[in-house]
Amino acid sequence: MNSFDPQSWYQASSPKQTERPRLSGDHHTDVCVIGAGLTGLSAAIALRDLGLNVVVLEAKTIGYGASGRNGGHVGIGQRRGQLILERWLGLEHAKALWQLGLEAVNLVSELICRFEIECELKTGNLFASANPKLTADLQREVDHLHSVYDYSGARYLSPQELQQETEAQGLIDGVLDYNAKHLHPLKYVHGLATAAETLGCEIYEYAQVNRIQQDSDTVKIYTQHGAVCANKVVLACNAYIDQLEPRLTSKIMPINNYMIATEPLSEELARSITRSDLAIADSQFVVNYWKLSADKRLLFGGGETYSRRFPDNIKAFVRPHLLNRYPQLTQTQITHGWGGSLAITRNRLPHLGHIKQQIYYAQGFSGHGISIGTLAGKLMAKAIAGQTQEFEQFGRIPIKSFPGGPLLRWPSLVAGMLFYSLKDKLSPKVRSLV
Repeated sequence: MNSFDPQSWYQASSPKQTERPRLSGDHHTDVCVIGAGLTGLSAAIALRDLGLNVVVLEAKTIGYGASGRNGGHVGIGQRRGQLILERWLGLEHAKALWQLGLEAVNLVSELICRFEIECELKTGNLFASANPKLTADLQREVDHLHSVYDYSGARYLSPQELQQETEAQGLIDGVLDYNAKHLHPLKYVHGLATAAETLGCEIYEYAQVNRIQQDSDTVKIYTQHGAVCANKVVLACNAYIDQLEPRLTSKIMPINNYMIATEPLSEELARSITRSDLAIADSQFVVNYWKLSADKRLLFGGGETYSRRFPDNIKAFVRPHLLNRYPQLTQTQITHGWGGSLAITRNRLPHLGHIKQQIYYAQGFSGHGISIGTLAGKLMAKAIAGQTQEFEQFGRIPIKSFPGGPLLRWPSLVAGMLFYSLKDKLSPKVRSLV
């Protein structure tokens, strides 16, 4: 995607931003952050709090990538449930990741409060299942969180309780998390950028990095019109990393996801979407997710593609997914349609680490990026300052490369994703809990 066209509702509803300067000439700094999304900007803020000088380089504009285009859900925990994490990683490691997941949501709230970011922060996320075979799994996960993690924020919703919350079609039961959040993502990332600049960070837009050169003591970062010499580098490019660091590209797969915004809904229609103003996601393999905006528009995400090309008509592409859940919106006008790229890992857990303790990276948030991506930025900053314990909890997660190498891994992913997508269409009873 080469620009923000077609314009997203997030852009249309955000205050116009002052254009940041372009990079020119040679610069020296303690840390160079590559990528001005929420991960990079969170890292920049934390680095300044630690007393380090920071230069941020952004290839396009603030929040250009998934940070400014996503569904706005701020989920608790990790992308995988705790029972699965315990099976994969052991109880101790799973508990550590759970605590970091709680810290991630708290950090988002703390940054919003500290810097007075107006981003429509609200509380409550609902996972709604379309599969009756998941009922026992949902109840088991909630009970496990209560008994083993002493977590009372999640509650199982029976079919009757779910119907009281939303009139969405094809959903059976679900789990409501009272401590999860949702927000306006572009306003959030713009607020982080303003906060970073207030603290003294230098942010440059349209400063695409084309080469990174590691020396024994420093790292040189080159753009078309300038260069930065830094002691450390933070790579926060996620799906847009391309071949900037080939050692990382095999660990993630960029996929394209799409959203639409409706015209403002009547009070009656808005209540049929969610009576408690929750953010909702369903259990389809290709997840549908939605929430109401401050002016009662339905912001709905649905459908994915796995090539470099976006649909010619995003509104028409997403609309069937919307009407499958809410047929009462047949006559409702869709005012905006947009898309963006996110990065997934094979196990849907984030990929954090470092290269020779000079280049620190975080990527592959797999749709869980607002909370974990924000936290990852802070953890990279702390690791650079020598506080590595929390960072290493993520670094210990085994992240396998996608098979097929640079030529075949994309076709392999497309084949697999299309297979599970087809199963979704043929039967709603195929999606696992996570």
